[in-house]
Amino acid sequence: MCAVQAGFLGKRTLLVDKNNRPGAKIFISGGGRCNYTNLHTTGQQFVSANPHFCKSALSQWTVDDTISFFETYGITGQEKTLGQLFPESNKAKDIVAVFTQLCHELDQAMWLNTEVSSVELQGDGQFKVTMLRDGRAIEVIAPKVVVASGGLPVHKLGATDFGLKLAKNFGLNIIKPAPALVPLTITGKDQAWYEQLSGSSIFCRVSNDEISFEENILFTHWGLSGPAVLQISTYWRAGQEIELDLLPGQNILQIIQQERQANPKKALLSLLAGLYTRKFAEALSGRLPVHKNLASLSKADIELIEQVIHHFVVKPAGDKGYDKAEVMRGGVDTAELSSKTLEAKKVKGLFFGGECMDVTGWLGGYNFQWAWACGFVIAQNL
Repeated sequence: MCAVQAGFLGKRTLLVDKNNRPGAKIFISGGGRCNYTNLHTTGQQFVSANPHFCKSALSQWTVDDTISFFETYGITGQEKTLGQLFPESNKAKDIVAVFTQLCHELDQAMWLNTEVSSVELQGDGQFKVTMLRDGRAIEVIAPKVVVASGGLPVHKLGATDFGLKLAKNFGLNIIKPAPALVPLTITGKDQAWYEQLSGSSIFCRVSNDEISFEENILFTHWGLSGPAVLQISTYWRAGQEIELDLLPGQNILQIIQQERQANPKKALLSLLAGLYTRKFAEALSGRLPVHKNLASLSKADIELIEQVIHHFVVKPAGDKGYDKAEVMRGGVDTAELSSKTLEAKKVKGLFFGGECMDVTGWLGGYNFQWAWACGFVIAQNL
């Protein structure tokens, strides 16, 4: 996006990618369908040590700008759940094709299979960029350098800490990185309970002391995944608990009371199987008196049911790491950058964009919107 927007302004860029094709992360996003923006984007869906930092870039390049840009080049969006916008073709490659075609038309150079080994600031204020291309070391002198190298997920796509190392070399502070939008693991005595439910998905409210999300969760043989869990993981820290409301928007006590009046001999198991799957209802047998009929439930039973259904406490052991994470949180400290231009305050001509800085969006197209906005903003200031 930065190369394209710079091209629109008549500026020449050299785009360097260590992979053998551009847009590797775009190709795999959304299961290959590419959720390329979100209609509900505001600054509130981004996590950063400075929660206000992202607002300037997001106001300079809006969701409407993203939609118009892609529509101009033949991609019509279709909205899925919660404002998520996908190409009508459901093909991430169509998004990549827009950029590669425009780079070609705008005569923006693109070097693939090229790895940057160092970036040095020279006495004349220009940068010497040393690269390895086709087994040969090449030096390029450039007045401006844009670091849009992503975060640490996913290593098999070529993800590295290059952007963080480069920032450190120029004396910029780094907010400690960690996996985000990542499945959470359960170990110890509770692991077997999650394993038996592997593959089961239910709609939940997942909460911690900061925030809550209402979406599906997915039980796995190693713990919890699914959209709501990925969302909360960005706000989760080791040792903390999260809480699941297994029946958001409803009251299990009212449901039991109404059903008890109509059918007092009905087993709690049957009632729960009507609210969830039979498999999930049976899994609750170790935690609830599911074989009692509704009429015989004691006050203590009722309190236990309310606690388990609406306040199910989970203490994750950890997360699945960068190779299962959607994005990275942390990165180049936003205090080191101008929010209006994304240029490093200490190093004139050095810009950072996207995931390598300390701005992390929610699941659902927000990180792409941030990437497009960064690309636009930096291009205006090159």
